[in-house]
Amino acid sequence: MKKLILIFALILGVGITVNAQTKPAEFKFDTEVHDFGKIALNKPVVYTFNFTNIGEAPLIISKVETTCGCTVGEYTKTPVKSGEKGFVKVTLTPSGAPLPFNKGITLTSNARTTTKVLIIKGEYVEGNTK
Repeated sequence: MKKLILIFALILGVGITVNAQTKPAEFKFDTEVHDFGKIALNKPVVYTFNFTNIGEAPLIISKVETTCGCTVGEYTKTPVKSGEKGFVKVTLTPSGAPLPFNKGITLTSNARTTTKVLIIKGEYVEGNTK
């Protein structure tokens, strides 16, 4: 019985050590917040959030969710290998009343931080902007 417990403990210890040495996928964004400033109503604007996978495993984005229908997210669909770059492109078509806005774009992935929120903000204004 003692031998069985010792063998089990040894196998468990080796398994934990091997797992601890592999670094899962992880995002490193150039920036996680973008301020559009003042943007005209009904004129789409686009911003691309760029990231690097600083983990050892390939990073896979499974879903990008926005907080409203006026925002659309596109993203790198293929796995991003360690050290390689990917993107999340956000297109915002402002509509409604001229008001400040602050919106979240939620990413779901296999990264160590499985859920990541990117922020876009600014102010909707009437007519042309400078």
